[in-house]
Amino acid sequence: MKKSLMTAGLAATLAASVAFMAAPGAWADDKPCAQGTCDSAWKDANSKKTADAMALGEAYKKFLSGARTELQAVAAVKQEAERMGFREWKPGTAIKAGARYYHLNRDRAMTLIIGGAKPVAEGVRIVASHIDSPRLELKGRPVYDTQEFALFQTNYHGGIKTYQWTNVPLALVGRVDRKDGKTVEINIGIKDSDPIFIIPDLSPHVARDQMKKDASSVVEHEDLDPIAASGPHGDLNAGDWVLKFLKDSHNLDASDMVSAELALVPAMAPRDVGFDRRLIAAYGQDDRLAAFASLHAAAEVRDLPETAVILLADNEESGNINNTGASSSYLTDLIGEMLFAEAGDQYRQPMLARALRASKALSIDVNPGVNPMNPGVWELSNAPRLGYGVNIKLYGRGFNANSEFIAWTRAALDEKKVPWQTTTYKVGRAGGGTLGGEIARYNVDTIDFGVPVLSIHTPYAVSDKLDVMALRDGIAAFLQYKR
Repeated sequence: MKKSLMTAGLAATLAASVAFMAAPGAWADDKPCAQGTCDSAWKDANSKKTADAMALGEAYKKFLSGARTELQAVAAVKQEAERMGFREWKPGTAIKAGARYYHLNRDRAMTLIIGGAKPVAEGVRIVASHIDSPRLELKGRPVYDTQEFALFQTNYHGGIKTYQWTNVPLALVGRVDRKDGKTVEINIGIKDSDPIFIIPDLSPHVARDQMKKDASSVVEHEDLDPIAASGPHGDLNAGDWVLKFLKDSHNLDASDMVSAELALVPAMAPRDVGFDRRLIAAYGQDDRLAAFASLHAAAEVRDLPETAVILLADNEESGNINNTGASSSYLTDLIGEMLFAEAGDQYRQPMLARALRASKALSIDVNPGVNPMNPGVWELSNAPRLGYGVNIKLYGRGFNANSEFIAWTRAALDEKKVPWQTTTYKVGRAGGGTLGGEIARYNVDTIDFGVPVLSIHTPYAVSDKLDVMALRDGIAAFLQYKR
């Protein structure tokens, strides 16, 4: 009897969910949706909006599944951009209205370019996000033996809670560059038929001393070493066998690991969350969610007032460093090259400074949303909630965009009826960086956007499908607004 009641209850729940998905309603059809004036975007989402969000979620999961590092993300965006009609931009090519190009920066960062009505000299619209995510990386001499196991020596990229990375299936992804000029691609652990790698934690039976430690030291960074092989293989110990395996399978010597970029990333597939399937759990949503939304906004926009420059940068999680990060001169060099192609021999450096001064930039990065288990970490009247749309980040203390640019951005979002909210952390209790400061230092008006995500920097973060769609539409609104 209990079983039949439970089954009936579940059936009723699912039926209600299906009925809701087909119910008439509106996605802010009559008025803008700003924080404090609207409910969750799901409350009035009509059947078309719901279906669109579900379809976009499927495309997003597919993208995340194949884009687990910045190298893979660039390859995936390039392939999709070419399918959408973008072609590679070459120096000397003047940007005409409606033209669509992409430009690669060492295969680890890239830019999408869409020509606008005004010349580049009169300013551009910049949309910037990053495509690196927290992960583990192999050290230059990565294999060692202990207790008849071969383990990988690792470092970490981005801020992580170390204990969350134990007992998680990991894949080894990246490239190795040999000194003969050949590149070897590695991708082991994503397919169901592949082996995985795993960092074994202590069982509770023997972990009494470990469990007395605080969260920051219960697993040390130096101890995040996954199993690569176990036991002797004939006369070879496990470590030597791993090196032999790499030689036999990929023609790699131990010394080749010095010139490798190999990451250990969560191997789990992106999945829907909950009976209603409104949420997505996946690795890498910080910040490939923004990269995905930017790509799909680029596919939709037409008749832009100014040229769009959509930057997908590397190394934000480590401080925007290196020549593929936002602190490099790549972006301004590219805009300068576009100006030179437009002006020819009339080009002078002040033209670039003036173009940047006339530009507007949208810096995008996800941010923590209100967690149902720990809502108290937020001052809730200024907290971002899943399903409520785009966040305008208001950090205070000199980090905000100026008020007139915030007003301009509000108008752009409201014109397209994109749901939005604001985000301010508890004073002195939280924080995080974006690409915004790197762009603003070139005298560009810059505003920070985001959408809320649960469990950021963990192996399996959670986002809302309507927020993904709102971010796509918010980016499009930013690029298309004509005031």
